[in-house]
Amino acid sequence: MGRVKTIARRSFLIGSAAVAGGVVFGTYLYKREGENPLLDGLKPGETAITPYVKIDAQGITLITPRADVGQGAWSMQAHMIAEELDIDPRSAKLSPGPADAIYYNGVVGAEALPIAATSDTMLARGGRGAVDVMGKLMGLHITGGSSTVPDMYDRLRMAGAVARETLIKAAMKQTGLPRDQLGTENGCIVLPDGLKIEYIDLASIAAEIEPVQDVTLRDPSEWRYLTKPQKRTDIVAKSTGRQIYGIDMQMDGMVIATTRTNPAIGGGLNGFDAEAARQMRGVSAVLPITGGIAVVADNTWRAFQAAQAVECDWGPSPYIGDSADQFAAVAASFTDDHRDSRFKDEGDVEEALQDASVVEAEYRIPYLAHAPMEPMSVVVKLTEGRLDIWTGTQIPRFVKANMARLTGLDGDDIHVHVLMSGGSFGRRLEDDYIAQAVEIAMQMPDTPIKMIWQREEDFTHDFPRPLAIARGRGAVADAGVAAFDLSIAAPSVAESSLARLNQPAVGPDVAIVAGAWDQPFQIPNYRVTGYRTPAMVPVSSWRSVGASGNGFMHESFMDEMCHAADVDPLQERLRLCWHDASRKVLEAVGEMSEWGSDLGPNRGRGLAFTLAFGVPVAEVIEVTNTPDGIRIDKVFVAADVGRVLDPVNFEAQLQGGVIFGLGHAMNCELTYREGVAEQDNYHAYEGMRLHQTPLIMVRGLENGDKIRGIGEPAVPPAAPALANAIFAATGQRIRELPLSKSIDFV
Repeated sequence: MGRVKTIARRSFLIGSAAVAGGVVFGTYLYKREGENPLLDGLKPGETAITPYVKIDAQGITLITPRADVGQGAWSMQAHMIAEELDIDPRSAKLSPGPADAIYYNGVVGAEALPIAATSDTMLARGGRGAVDVMGKLMGLHITGGSSTVPDMYDRLRMAGAVARETLIKAAMKQTGLPRDQLGTENGCIVLPDGLKIEYIDLASIAAEIEPVQDVTLRDPSEWRYLTKPQKRTDIVAKSTGRQIYGIDMQMDGMVIATTRTNPAIGGGLNGFDAEAARQMRGVSAVLPITGGIAVVADNTWRAFQAAQAVECDWGPSPYIGDSADQFAAVAASFTDDHRDSRFKDEGDVEEALQDASVVEAEYRIPYLAHAPMEPMSVVVKLTEGRLDIWTGTQIPRFVKANMARLTGLDGDDIHVHVLMSGGSFGRRLEDDYIAQAVEIAMQMPDTPIKMIWQREEDFTHDFPRPLAIARGRGAVADAGVAAFDLSIAAPSVAESSLARLNQPAVGPDVAIVAGAWDQPFQIPNYRVTGYRTPAMVPVSSWRSVGASGNGFMHESFMDEMCHAADVDPLQERLRLCWHDASRKVLEAVGEMSEWGSDLGPNRGRGLAFTLAFGVPVAEVIEVTNTPDGIRIDKVFVAADVGRVLDPVNFEAQLQGGVIFGLGHAMNCELTYREGVAEQDNYHAYEGMRLHQTPLIMVRGLENGDKIRGIGEPAVPPAAPALANAIFAATGQRIRELPLSKSIDFV
């Protein structure tokens, strides 16, 4: 169904108008239309009809401003524009565009609100509207929180529709024909006699007219690409090794640099001796940077070798240095003075537990590294009054702001060129590696510098997913769960990461209890409490953020409660679930897995459900207890994103999320001794091996009331479904990750 919008060439009114938020803020600034940054520097014959579509005689460029970290974001954004523009997305050039406020994210901030995704009250709508307002006022150009599709769905289709109608208007001017005699077909205007005019041949005319202000979006029944299996725009390049990632960037006169900073997190550098390194072949400089040294050489290997040859006198870490002490600090934080939130508090838990046989359990999850395949890398060039940065980043405008503080340059003189990333999982929400490269460039102006971290530097200086402890207490009655009380203690991701972005962290940190407090179950006495531990090792967002670990703790305890009540885990969740879309997901995964059927001896089946980022996901895992350990046989996944825009990528994202979640649940942890991470490469941080990877069956449902993203929601249920399956097969209840500390895997 169509909608009408008003668009101007210089400005672009965002489709997701936050009415309630606008009323709350009463702000003129929010209603003011954003300016099109593509109009600056246009060449003759070029036209930028919206901030997302640029056309010249050589072709069409689609702007895809959300970062691609392997999830197919550029391709999906291109398909949303192309659907309305009526072009083959693979025929266009894709560009992430400049770092600019017009590309703000009006959705991602909602994850920080204490508002359940299932809530549709006036207060909830107002809160989300306020987030949209703040996103625009702040120019929050950021990728994260599985928000690309829900945030850009209306905006990009509108941009394509405006461009389409403007090109039709240009054709009307050229041919003298009325609008109702002109159509479009795959990048062409179609005339009544069947002749066609290519869009690119109309670029110069379109550049001289105002964009059409009233447009109608196409009915989904007319879609050619969306909701159909898509051939991703990057699939050929990635399948043939021709994809250019940030680490592949080349430039004339470029030198290679690497850095080495104190392996004890946060520790300083008392001094260093670089005499041996400076004598090594190809080394041109050894430079001091904040907390360490940088080596500049003529190739990557020589830079890496020379960096290790520098003798450094490191200072101690200011943080709690050993893992046992870190967990002790978390365990000591279940006190009133550390209480951070209690967003779920229904019934009377204390009274329900008073005369009941109380079930108690404690769960632990470790620090986890992001460990993207492409280690941190960046190319920078600082010339007089201008800084250029080429890298894969999710926060281009924060990079500009932070590098402006570092260099003293005006933000307008800093140009961030976003490149394809070889993974992130949240790591590229940080810019510490960029700051190091800029420090080198400030000592070597006018020289293009490619700075690459060694894998060991990447692991030991990650901002990991925080460790956490959860304590559950519960009671059963009348063959069901009657009381469910979960307390979770963890460091605050918001407090840690926002400080590095020079942003305030106010109020409770929802991430501490995300994926636990907001689950759609109606338990008579239901309470989830968050406790904030004192800051320790700096932490950050990790794929699915708080829900990544809370899913394990909530759903493991739910399984324990079901067994205590002697009820079927699936039937009990269905009995408790009040949210229709979530119920259908649970029913679907039960049907897919033939839940309740006999698996035979030494086999077990585990179920888990998590609603994260507004997406209900249920997973059933089947395992076999073999003499060599646990073998994961099959995984069944059902999820609801409201509307599946690409069934192929939807399946891939769910399967990837399951493998990511299972691999970490089985094997991964980041432990510290004297402030130094003990796992410094993949040999000590193994994911799931190929021979361990199970058959994964996926089903997408479309009962949700909003369109959602699918990059992260499959991760949280994986660990608890596996732990619950192991319990079903062996009778062994494992309450601490990674599971390999307690059991062997085939």
